[in-house]
Parts: sequence; structure tokens; C-alpha cells
Amino acid sequence: MRISARADYAVRAALQLAACTDSGPVKAEAISAAQEIPHKFLEGILNDMRRGGLVTSQRGGNGGYRLARPAAEISIADVIRTVDGPLVSVRGVRPPELSYSGPAESLLPLWIALRANVRQVLDGTSLEDVACSGLPADVKKLAENPSAWTNP
Repeated sequence: MRISARADYAVRAALQLAACTDSGPVKAEAISAAQEIPHKFLEGILNDMRRGGLVTSQRGGNGGYRLARPAAEISIADVIRTVDGPLVSVRGVRPPELSYSGPAESLLPLWIALRANVRQVLDGTSLEDVACSGLPADVKKLAENPSAWTNP
């Protein structure tokens, strides 16, 4: 699985908004500066997130962006799907739409299992979990495994 720059920036922007939930709208310039995201790229991402119902925007001098729902109700997967589409695809195709034959036949359940695990981690982790350093126990356990930090 590959996380695109677009998805990484979107999650970071959403986390910046999650950290500012008690204040008013946050300007794109402030998010860009805080997270070191190119401003023009961020504007496109925020527009996609607005169209996807994750953020709202307010125009004017006191305008900016805010989360459309509480951070606890928005998963990391929600953000990634909004800006990048499906979490797992093979050659741009969703796993259930694939078919293999012969010795490759067992690839399909492998891709389905991979998708299930990615969903478990990303759907099960909210913006609030990450913004407040309270990752779910199963995610913490996976990250604490030393082999998770090394490249084979």
C-alpha cells in the first residue's frame, strides 16, 4: 500500500483542524504554514474535503475551515477515501472485481485480507485518536513491534 502525498497532506490538514476545534475557522495559510504543505496544493485538498462533507468553509476576514463533524467521528480512512478514493486497489481495480486463475488464484483472498487489515486500522482510528495521541490499543500494538519499523 502506498500513501500519496495528497492523502498525507489531507490527513495532516484534518489533524490541524482537529487540534483547533475550540477556536474559530482556521485559514488555509495557517494550516499550510503549520504543516508545511504547499498552499495551492492544500487549497485543492480542502475543496475536495469540503465537497466530501469533512470540512466546512466560511468566507471573509474571519473565515477559514473547520471540521464538519467532531474529530472523534471522522476516521483517517474517511479522509483518505475523500481525497484518493478506495484504500486498497490492485492496478486501480478494487479487489472483489478481480479474478485470477491457476497458481495465482489465492491472490484474491490475500488482497481481500490486506484490505480488511488496512480498513481495520484506518477505519478504527479517528482524527481525535491521532490528534490527542490516543491511538487504539491494536494500532499501538502493531506499531510497537520492532519489525514494523524496519525494511526487510
